[in-house]
This record gives sequence, C-alpha cells and structure tokens, in this order.
Amino acid sequence: MKKTFALADPKLPLARRVDAIKHEIKKYLKRERNKTLPSGMNYWAFDCRFGVSAEQATPTFPSELNKLIDNVVAQELPEFYVEILARACKHDPRSPLSSMNDQA
Repeated sequence: MKKTFALADPKLPLARRVDAIKHEIKKYLKRERNKTLPSGMNYWAFDCRFGVSAEQATPTFPSELNKLIDNVVAQELPEFYVEILARACKHDPRSPLSSMNDQA
C-alpha cells in the first residue's frame, strides 16, 4: 500500500475521516497477514514509511502508525503519506542452551 490520505472530506467530520483511515490501514494489514506464506517462511513483516509526502516519508514501525496519524491531525495538516510493504520472513527459534545462557 502506497497512499496519500487527505484529511478533508466534505461529507465526513474530521474525527470520522481519521477513524476511517485507521480502519483502512488495519484492514490492509489483516488482509496481508492472512495471505499464504511462501514455503520456508513463517510470518509476515511490514516495512512502513510515514510522512507529510512521499519524499519526506521516514521508516517507522506498524505499531506507531496510529500515533503518527494523531500527530498529523493535531498539527492540522491537510494530508499525509503511508507506505506499507509486506515481506515474508523466517524466524528461527532459539536453542534451549542459548536461552539458558542468556538468563545467567
């Protein structure tokens, strides 16, 4: 998803528009997580970028998107850019011996 969201909407109040944008992002993340993983991979990771425009977007974590959207609303900016790219990853579990060494 690479999208610029406008906060102004003639039919919706600002709070409702913000909720709709957050819902759209959440729905996209859920849809991507439900896709079938390639063989050998066991989870989806998301590379996110957020900014006032595509040129000014900086990397961020998916968990921080709602806070960043709230900051844009507080600053009364007219629009913002969100980029979310899913990639399949493989997580190798720790061996029992290495976890015991970490606790010591």
